[in-house]
Amino acid sequence: MSLPQPPKPAKLIVGFFVREKALAAGIAQALQDRLGPVDMISAWLNFDFTTYYEEEMGAPLSRRLVVFKTLVEQTELAAIKRMTNAVEQTYRRQGKRRVNIDPGYLLPERFVLATGKNFTHRIYIGQGIYADLTLIYQKGAFRTLPWTYPDYADKHLIDFLTLVRKKYMLDLKQGK
Repeated sequence: MSLPQPPKPAKLIVGFFVREKALAAGIAQALQDRLGPVDMISAWLNFDFTTYYEEEMGAPLSRRLVVFKTLVEQTELAAIKRMTNAVEQTYRRQGKRRVNIDPGYLLPERFVLATGKNFTHRIYIGQGIYADLTLIYQKGAFRTLPWTYPDYADKHLIDFLTLVRKKYMLDLKQGK
C-alpha cells in the first residue's frame, strides 16, 4: 500500500511569446503583480518552430521565460493558467492576441505546462485546464517526449530550464 505524501512545492515558470518585444516589460510586470517577485528571466528565444500563430499574431515571434522566486503548490496551476489567459485578453487588439502566455512548473523529475486543450497524454486538473507533461528529467538531463512541443525541445530552452532546475534544487535545500 502506498501512503499519501504531500507534493513538493514547484518552481513556477511562465513562458510567453510576442511579435512586439516592446510589450514584454508590461507583460512581465503584470505577471509579477499577480505572481510575486521574479527569480530569473531567459534571453529572447526565436519562436520559429511553427507557423500556427502567425495569422493571428504576425511574425517573427520571440519567446521569453519568466521564473518566479516563490514556490507554488502544484494544485495552483489551473488557477494560474486562467489568470494568464486574462492577462492575454488585456493585450488583444481588434480581436487578435498579441501575446500567448503559457504557465508551467518545474519539479526535480519533470516540467509540466498548463493548457486549455485536451489530448491523449494530458490530465484534467480542474477549471477547464489540463496538465501537459512536457519534459522529464532522467540520467542528469531533461528528455523530450513524443508530444513535446518543438520549442520546448530546443537546446537553448532546455539549457535555460536546466539552470532553473539547479536554482530550484538550491531553493528546496534552503527551505525557500
